[in-house]
Amino acid sequence: MNNQPNTTSNSTNQSQTTQAPPYPTAAALPTQQAPKNIRFDFNEGCRVHLPLLEEAEGTWRIELTDLDTGNILFAQAGLNQALVRSSKRWYVRFGITIWQDSKAEDGKTTSTQVFSYAYDSKDKQVLIVFPVGTLGDTLAWMPYAARFAEVRQAQVTCAMSELLIPLFKDAYPHINFVTHDDVRAQKLTDQAYATYYLGLFFDDATCDWQPSDFRLVGLHKTAAYILGVNPKEEPAKISFSDEGRPIKEPYVCIAAQASSQCKYWNNPTGWDEVIKWLKAQGYRVICIDQKTVHGTGIVWNHIPYGAEDQTGSRPLTERARWLKHADFFIGLGSGLSWLAWSTGTPVVMIAGFSHPTTEFETPFRVINWHTCNSCWNDPKERFDHHDFLWCPRHANTPRQFECTRLITAQQVIETIKPLAHKR
Repeated sequence: MNNQPNTTSNSTNQSQTTQAPPYPTAAALPTQQAPKNIRFDFNEGCRVHLPLLEEAEGTWRIELTDLDTGNILFAQAGLNQALVRSSKRWYVRFGITIWQDSKAEDGKTTSTQVFSYAYDSKDKQVLIVFPVGTLGDTLAWMPYAARFAEVRQAQVTCAMSELLIPLFKDAYPHINFVTHDDVRAQKLTDQAYATYYLGLFFDDATCDWQPSDFRLVGLHKTAAYILGVNPKEEPAKISFSDEGRPIKEPYVCIAAQASSQCKYWNNPTGWDEVIKWLKAQGYRVICIDQKTVHGTGIVWNHIPYGAEDQTGSRPLTERARWLKHADFFIGLGSGLSWLAWSTGTPVVMIAGFSHPTTEFETPFRVINWHTCNSCWNDPKERFDHHDFLWCPRHANTPRQFECTRLITAQQVIETIKPLAHKR
């Protein structure tokens, strides 16, 4: 979940059968060649193009299998000039077997196996596509893309926002980083052996884009399931020029803005009380949000009173420097929390709309279990990216946003105390 770079969404909503326009799409024909002009690849699932046969040559018969489970996923005979593709777009170690069936003069069918293939991405070009405009999601998913490259020994290209590439390109030198526009300009989809799309697929009831609903496994770990790697969490590696502490005094970084009101700390005096307490402990409090003011209609959220203003559309590498040298970071279920985690800085995360399993594990997670909570993880409550005031259970009632409104400053301060002046 993110608030930087500028975005109103932390996810990509796909239909079951069509790709959302912002994502680069697969080449029209599969990229890999096989005997008898058959073509295949693993871009947007397993795809096999069967060419035209003359009547005397017979027809094609094909079988797609999951080699790891032994399940036959698709079997069809009598095909001619057809494009066969799997419904599942996530990682499967597919097996492809193709026969040519023809009838002899005596009427008997002769079946000849012409192609058998087992998925193997070693040394192959694999494209992993991240949505653009999402800081937290990309930081959350990058370790799993790197793990895929290591485990599969593939030549991985990651397509993402140009704002994020500087954080990763030196930290992961074995991975090629490009923008979505680069993918199109360089026609990388025409070269790819396999392509995997990372996102939060809210309406994927048939699990075509993700093997398990992200609300069940966690925002970050959903990438592991899509890519078929170990879901053990780890912070993303990032690289940036570090010129040392930006200020000499002890300081704490905070981020109070979010892309939706449900993600804010909605206690009206919470930030003020915490900042007063931090200053009494001798800390300078630095706000590193992108925006000083954010909201919609009659609801606008301002930088907390008493915090020093370091907001603005600044390079993420600069944000990383501020975070690295802070004693700790206080934030929300947003992208800057993921960035702080990646710098090794202790993260105090104030969140009630999401269950703690949604984000990375931190011993300093603040949630009030006595209130309504975790609506984000409830598949019955479809998140509405266009409703800034989304509160599915208590909208327009006195209980709206109680999940964080009833998180007290006292609870946050008690969580902070073990961190104060420990670094």
